[in-house]
Amino acid sequence: MALLRGVLDRLSIYLPILLMSLLALGSYYLVRNAPSVQAPEVVRPPRHDADYFMRDFAVRTFDETGRLQREIFGVEGRHYPDTDTLEIDKPRIRAISETGAITVATAERGLSNGDGSEVQLIGNAVVTREPTTGRSGQALPRMQFRGEFLHAYTNIERVRSDRPVILTRGDDVFTGDAMDYDNLQQVMVLRGRVHGTLQPRQGAAAR
Repeated sequence: MALLRGVLDRLSIYLPILLMSLLALGSYYLVRNAPSVQAPEVVRPPRHDADYFMRDFAVRTFDETGRLQREIFGVEGRHYPDTDTLEIDKPRIRAISETGAITVATAERGLSNGDGSEVQLIGNAVVTREPTTGRSGQALPRMQFRGEFLHAYTNIERVRSDRPVILTRGDDVFTGDAMDYDNLQQVMVLRGRVHGTLQPRQGAAAR
């Protein structure tokens, strides 16, 4: 009995230490196996980096019937996926309307949307519509726009600019500080300091 009592006394001394050790091991196991809390991902804004380049290229767009709508040529092109735009060095754009009218645009630099229906022409920009026949059958003379910036909408046959432009229609010349031309409606709006030089038509007396 004395030996048993001595063993029990020693166990009672070390029991708290053993219990504390077991609790510590259990806590370590739970912490190690608990699912970790992930920090929320930081959403970074898309970078304006080109995802591909083209050199001495040509891009052609056709409608659902297979008719050629426009051609875009350039010395170098850079596509930016965040805005779906194509930046072009030395662009040359040729658009053909449903009536067959041909419009050619050139500039030092161009910025086109994904399908080429909207093009910003920057630096020595020129847009030329060759002579054609209107929807009602009337003859339309050659028309040309010149400026440091022209915004061409090839699908709706419209040209705009918020900078000085020179418009040549046949032999007539107009200038203005800003312009909005709608070829489908045959409406031209010039704003700012506007000046025009009209040449006499054949058979009309010069004034």
